[in-house]
Amino acid sequence: MMSNKAPITADFAIQGGTIITMDPKRRVLSDSAIAVKDSRIVWMGPAASLTQEVSTHNIHNADGGVLCPGFINAHVHTTGDPLTRHYTPDIIGGADSLFTWVIPRYHAHEPEDEGLSAKLCAIELMKSGTTTFVEAGTIRHLDHAVEGFRQAGIRGRVGAWVEGRAHDGDKAAEKTLIDEAIHILEEEIERYPDHQDQNIAAWPILVGHNTNPDEVWRAAKTIADEKKLSVLAHMSPYQSDPDWFIAETKRRPVEHLAHIGVLGKNVLLTHMTHIDEREADIVADTGMGVVYCPFAALKGAFGTSKLARYPDMMRKGVPIAFATDGYDPEILAAARIGAAFFKDLDQDTATVSAMGALEFITCGAAEAIGMDHEIGSLEIGKKADILHFDTNNFQWRPFLAPVAQLAWSADARSLKDVWVNGRLVVKDGVSQTVNEEALLFEAQTAGERILKKAGLPELT
Repeated sequence: MMSNKAPITADFAIQGGTIITMDPKRRVLSDSAIAVKDSRIVWMGPAASLTQEVSTHNIHNADGGVLCPGFINAHVHTTGDPLTRHYTPDIIGGADSLFTWVIPRYHAHEPEDEGLSAKLCAIELMKSGTTTFVEAGTIRHLDHAVEGFRQAGIRGRVGAWVEGRAHDGDKAAEKTLIDEAIHILEEEIERYPDHQDQNIAAWPILVGHNTNPDEVWRAAKTIADEKKLSVLAHMSPYQSDPDWFIAETKRRPVEHLAHIGVLGKNVLLTHMTHIDEREADIVADTGMGVVYCPFAALKGAFGTSKLARYPDMMRKGVPIAFATDGYDPEILAAARIGAAFFKDLDQDTATVSAMGALEFITCGAAEAIGMDHEIGSLEIGKKADILHFDTNNFQWRPFLAPVAQLAWSADARSLKDVWVNGRLVVKDGVSQTVNEEALLFEAQTAGERILKKAGLPELT
């Protein structure tokens, strides 16, 4: 029977695919369609009903592929690392790696380099399925980076490098640093406000570790509370963080942050390997989230295989998001590694299902970063961040179990099309916003120049 309702007007529709919705019921809809208008999903239903219920002149044929929400990468160093990819000896780790090999590379970037780095990283993120990222808080030239992100067309939450502690103990100098740090936090939020129609916005992101005194932490939390934003920071990948906090405050890092009143649902700490049971309980009690970067943790030898409490925190209701940190931005691979690692930690294959693995980079990640009202699932009213995987290839054939195959088999090689905020940014695997050949040439030239400026030895 024909419906008497007028068709819904849409800017475009995608039809003929299996939709992994990641909605509260975790529905998987075969041979279905999605319609989008003004950057939001306005209709979902059987493909056969599309032309009867939706009015649009732009229909994209999914050709039996898989449609899913865009992935969320909750902690990425978008500048510093992309143009000097993996330029650190494998046998050096910890503070020696950071201050000898990493920081010099970051400081050698000019403003234009950070803009290029941001654009390069954004394109690679989108071509591997990330439609929303959260920056790790190490951007030195924010305006240039934001311009790069905007040119690429990605959605992201960013922050400038904020460091308010005088590590030499000079209290007069530290007062100036604190004032400067708080000013940066306040000013960047005003310059790049988090309005719903802004793809790129600033959050009060801190470097973390021991880089900021209590005054800066309190200021960041106050800003986040008042503006309904989130605070993010690194903490406890190595034992050096607990050692410092115990020596200086007589409390472990999470205990100290709870003591000064800066934890809560809008706070996420990344890594969190060297924490004890009391800290894990505080994390659960305060409602804060945790970001796990599987490849970075394993390659950096954090000790997660012996110390990690992620499955325990997950069972206590702690929102956990996965991320790629400063390494390759293939977030689907991070989900696969991380979920398998959680199974191994528990020695229980039931710890994380295929659907659970996807949750860490979709709806679960959206909850952790406080954006689940806008992204993380394909539902009417939410932002149209959509991925289209081509299932006519070796990763997907025979096509029998779409959720399991997406979680355990697929990667960027089968990712065909990407929409961010309703805009087609990747088509047939090629960026629609940036000339890829020119971008790669610029990146090679800039990377060689940055390493020479940083004065690092040749790495073979």
